[in-house]
Amino acid sequence: MSDFGADSAIYPSETVTGVILAGGRGSRMGGVDKGLVEALDRPLIDWVLDRLRPQVGPILINHAHNAARYAAFGYPLVTDREDGFLGPLAGVASAMHVTSTPLMLTVPCDTPGLGDDLGLRLHAALLRDQAEIAVAHDGEWLQPLFMMLRADLQPSLDAFLSGGGRKVDKWFAQHAVTRVDFSDWGDAFANLNTAEELRAFEDTAGRACSSHPSSVGEPGA
Repeated sequence: MSDFGADSAIYPSETVTGVILAGGRGSRMGGVDKGLVEALDRPLIDWVLDRLRPQVGPILINHAHNAARYAAFGYPLVTDREDGFLGPLAGVASAMHVTSTPLMLTVPCDTPGLGDDLGLRLHAALLRDQAEIAVAHDGEWLQPLFMMLRADLQPSLDAFLSGGGRKVDKWFAQHAVTRVDFSDWGDAFANLNTAEELRAFEDTAGRACSSHPSSVGEPGA
Protein backbone atom coordinates (compact mmCIF):
# COMPACT_ATOMS: atom_id res chain seq x y z
CA MET A 1 0.00 0.00 0.00
CA SER A 2 1.01 3.62 -0.31
CA ASP A 3 2.99 5.13 2.54
CA PHE A 4 0.58 7.52 4.29
CA GLY A 5 3.06 8.22 7.06
CA ALA A 6 6.06 6.47 8.53
CA ASP A 7 5.09 6.86 12.16
CA SER A 8 1.69 5.52 13.20
CA ALA A 9 1.93 7.60 16.38
CA ILE A 10 1.52 10.73 14.25
CA TYR A 11 -1.96 11.15 12.86
CA PRO A 12 -2.00 13.27 9.68
CA SER A 13 -5.62 14.40 9.84
CA GLU A 14 -5.17 16.67 6.84
CA THR A 15 -4.79 13.56 4.65
CA VAL A 16 -8.19 12.24 5.74
CA THR A 17 -11.57 13.30 4.36
CA GLY A 18 -14.40 12.83 6.81
CA VAL A 19 -17.59 11.47 5.22
CA ILE A 20 -20.86 11.70 7.11
CA LEU A 21 -23.38 9.19 5.78
CA ALA A 22 -26.79 10.85 5.92
CA GLY A 23 -28.40 9.18 2.92
CA GLY A 24 -30.42 6.54 4.76
CA ARG A 25 -34.17 6.17 4.61
CA GLY A 26 -34.77 6.44 8.37
CA SER A 27 -37.44 3.76 8.14
CA ARG A 28 -37.25 2.84 11.82
CA MET A 29 -37.90 6.46 12.74
CA GLY A 30 -40.93 6.90 10.53
CA GLY A 31 -39.06 7.76 7.35
CA VAL A 32 -37.59 11.02 8.66
CA ASP A 33 -34.19 12.36 7.65
CA LYS A 34 -32.25 11.22 10.71
CA GLY A 35 -29.37 13.62 10.31
CA LEU A 36 -31.81 16.50 10.82
CA VAL A 37 -33.68 15.00 13.78
CA GLU A 38 -33.01 17.21 16.78
CA ALA A 39 -31.61 16.18 20.15
CA LEU A 40 -31.57 18.94 22.74
CA ASP A 41 -32.42 21.44 19.98
CA ARG A 42 -29.50 20.40 17.79
CA PRO A 43 -29.68 18.24 14.65
CA LEU A 44 -27.95 14.91 15.13
CA ILE A 45 -25.53 15.69 12.32
CA ASP A 46 -24.45 18.80 14.23
CA TRP A 47 -23.42 16.62 17.18
CA VAL A 48 -21.49 14.36 14.81
CA LEU A 49 -19.78 17.29 13.10
CA ASP A 50 -18.52 18.58 16.43
CA ARG A 51 -16.87 15.25 17.15
CA LEU A 52 -15.57 14.59 13.64
CA ARG A 53 -14.23 18.03 12.72
CA PRO A 54 -10.99 17.86 14.80
CA GLN A 55 -10.19 14.40 13.42
CA VAL A 56 -10.14 15.11 9.69
CA GLY A 57 -9.25 17.65 7.03
CA PRO A 58 -12.03 18.11 4.47
CA ILE A 59 -15.58 16.98 5.29
CA LEU A 60 -18.25 15.72 2.88
CA ILE A 61 -21.90 15.10 3.69
CA ASN A 62 -23.59 12.31 1.76
CA HIS A 63 -27.33 12.96 1.68
CA ALA A 64 -30.46 11.91 -0.17
CA HIS A 65 -32.87 14.73 0.68
CA ASN A 66 -33.03 18.24 2.15
CA ALA A 67 -30.01 19.59 0.31
CA ALA A 68 -30.60 23.19 1.41
CA ARG A 69 -30.66 22.27 5.09
CA TYR A 70 -27.52 20.16 4.85
CA ALA A 71 -25.75 22.84 2.81
CA ALA A 72 -26.34 25.25 5.69
CA PHE A 73 -23.72 23.37 7.71
CA GLY A 74 -21.09 24.72 5.33
CA TYR A 75 -19.63 21.54 3.86
CA PRO A 76 -19.78 20.11 0.33
CA LEU A 77 -22.66 17.74 -0.34
CA VAL A 78 -22.48 14.44 -2.18
CA THR A 79 -25.48 12.52 -3.51
CA ASP A 80 -25.43 8.90 -4.62
CA ARG A 81 -24.32 8.54 -8.22
CA GLU A 82 -26.96 5.89 -8.97
CA ASP A 83 -30.72 6.24 -8.59
CA GLY A 84 -32.51 4.18 -5.98
CA PHE A 85 -31.45 3.31 -2.45
CA LEU A 86 -28.30 1.21 -2.79
CA GLY A 87 -27.23 1.34 0.85
CA PRO A 88 -24.39 3.16 2.61
CA LEU A 89 -21.66 1.85 0.33
CA ALA A 90 -23.16 3.92 -2.49
CA GLY A 91 -22.54 7.04 -0.40
CA VAL A 92 -18.98 5.95 0.28
CA ALA A 93 -18.38 5.37 -3.42
CA SER A 94 -19.82 8.76 -4.37
CA ALA A 95 -17.53 10.46 -1.87
CA MET A 96 -14.54 8.60 -3.31
CA HIS A 97 -15.20 10.23 -6.67
CA VAL A 98 -14.76 13.75 -5.29
CA THR A 99 -12.30 13.41 -2.43
CA SER A 100 -8.83 14.88 -2.86
CA THR A 101 -7.16 13.04 0.03
CA PRO A 102 -5.68 9.53 0.06
CA LEU A 103 -7.77 8.42 3.04
CA MET A 104 -11.41 8.65 4.10
CA LEU A 105 -13.03 8.28 7.51
CA THR A 106 -16.73 7.40 7.38
CA VAL A 107 -19.32 7.78 10.14
CA PRO A 108 -23.13 7.64 10.25
CA CYS A 109 -25.11 10.83 10.85
CA ASP A 110 -27.06 9.46 13.83
CA THR A 111 -24.29 8.58 16.31
CA PRO A 112 -23.87 11.68 18.48
CA GLY A 113 -21.68 9.81 20.98
CA LEU A 114 -18.83 9.55 18.47
CA GLY A 115 -15.45 9.39 20.20
CA ASP A 116 -12.64 11.85 19.56
CA ASP A 117 -9.93 9.23 18.90
CA LEU A 118 -11.69 7.25 16.17
CA GLY A 119 -9.46 8.53 13.37
CA LEU A 120 -6.25 8.22 15.34
CA ARG A 121 -6.83 4.59 16.29
CA LEU A 122 -8.11 3.47 12.90
CA HIS A 123 -5.17 5.15 11.16
CA ALA A 124 -2.64 3.52 13.48
CA ALA A 125 -4.15 0.09 12.77
CA LEU A 126 -4.22 0.74 9.03
CA LEU A 127 -0.48 1.42 9.03
CA ARG A 128 0.45 -1.27 11.55
CA ASP A 129 -1.36 -4.03 9.68
CA GLN A 130 -0.66 -2.67 6.19
CA ALA A 131 -4.39 -2.87 5.56
CA GLU A 132 -6.58 -1.24 2.96
CA ILE A 133 -9.50 -0.74 5.35
CA ALA A 134 -9.58 -0.36 9.14
CA VAL A 135 -12.98 -0.91 10.72
CA ALA A 136 -14.18 -0.48 14.29
CA HIS A 137 -15.31 -3.41 16.44
CA ASP A 138 -17.22 -2.71 19.65
CA GLY A 139 -16.13 -5.91 21.38
CA GLU A 140 -19.23 -7.78 20.26
CA TRP A 141 -20.13 -6.56 16.80
CA LEU A 142 -18.33 -5.14 13.81
CA GLN A 143 -19.31 -1.50 13.16
CA PRO A 144 -18.72 -1.35 9.40
CA LEU A 145 -19.80 2.25 8.83
CA PHE A 146 -17.06 3.47 11.19
CA MET A 147 -14.10 2.84 8.95
CA MET A 148 -10.96 4.38 7.53
CA LEU A 149 -10.20 3.33 4.00
CA ARG A 150 -8.01 4.16 1.06
CA ALA A 151 -9.67 6.41 -1.50
CA ASP A 152 -7.96 4.50 -4.31
CA LEU A 153 -10.34 1.60 -3.65
CA GLN A 154 -12.88 3.52 -5.73
CA PRO A 155 -12.67 1.24 -8.83
CA SER A 156 -13.20 -1.82 -6.65
CA LEU A 157 -16.23 -0.38 -4.91
CA ASP A 158 -17.72 0.92 -8.15
CA ALA A 159 -17.41 -2.55 -9.68
CA PHE A 160 -18.93 -4.17 -6.60
CA LEU A 161 -21.96 -1.88 -6.69
CA SER A 162 -22.36 -2.19 -10.45
CA GLY A 163 -22.42 -5.96 -10.03
CA GLY A 164 -25.33 -5.74 -7.61
CA GLY A 165 -23.29 -5.88 -4.41
CA ARG A 166 -24.79 -4.09 -1.42
CA LYS A 167 -23.54 -5.72 1.78
CA VAL A 168 -20.50 -4.16 3.37
CA ASP A 169 -19.05 -7.45 4.59
CA LYS A 170 -19.11 -8.89 1.07
CA TRP A 171 -17.03 -6.00 -0.20
CA PHE A 172 -14.70 -6.20 2.79
CA ALA A 173 -13.99 -9.83 1.86
CA GLN A 174 -12.28 -8.59 -1.31
CA HIS A 175 -9.72 -6.50 0.59
CA ALA A 176 -7.19 -6.45 3.40
CA VAL A 177 -9.30 -5.41 6.37
CA THR A 178 -8.17 -4.96 9.95
CA ARG A 179 -10.62 -4.93 12.83
CA VAL A 180 -9.86 -2.39 15.55
CA ASP A 181 -10.96 -2.95 19.14
CA PHE A 182 -13.15 -0.14 20.49
CA SER A 183 -14.75 -2.12 23.30
CA ASP A 184 -13.68 0.64 25.71
CA TRP A 185 -16.08 3.05 23.98
CA GLY A 186 -19.18 1.73 25.74
CA ASP A 187 -22.32 2.64 23.81
CA ALA A 188 -20.73 5.33 21.65
CA PHE A 189 -21.62 3.40 18.49
CA ALA A 190 -25.32 3.40 19.30
CA ASN A 191 -27.49 4.57 16.42
CA LEU A 192 -30.57 6.59 17.33
CA ASN A 193 -33.05 4.64 15.26
CA THR A 194 -36.22 5.17 17.26
CA ALA A 195 -37.95 7.97 19.15
CA GLU A 196 -37.32 6.06 22.38
CA GLU A 197 -33.57 5.91 21.73
CA LEU A 198 -33.57 9.61 20.94
CA ARG A 199 -35.29 10.43 24.23
CA ALA A 200 -32.85 8.21 26.13
CA PHE A 201 -29.91 10.04 24.57
CA GLU A 202 -31.43 13.42 25.41
CA ASP A 203 -31.89 12.35 29.02
CA THR A 204 -28.30 11.14 29.30
CA ALA A 205 -26.79 14.10 27.44
CA GLY A 206 -28.93 16.56 29.37
CA ARG A 207 -27.68 15.21 32.68
CA ALA A 208 -24.09 15.28 31.46
CA CYS A 209 -24.50 18.86 30.26
CA SER A 210 -25.86 19.94 33.63
CA SER A 211 -23.02 18.42 35.63
CA HIS A 212 -20.11 18.47 33.17
CA PRO A 213 -20.81 20.59 30.08
CA SER A 214 -17.67 19.46 28.27
CA SER A 215 -18.64 15.79 28.56
CA VAL A 216 -21.65 15.94 26.29
CA GLY A 217 -21.08 13.53 23.42
CA GLU A 218 -18.18 11.73 25.11
CA PRO A 219 -17.93 7.98 24.46
CA GLY A 220 -20.11 6.07 26.87
CA ALA A 221 -21.87 9.24 28.03
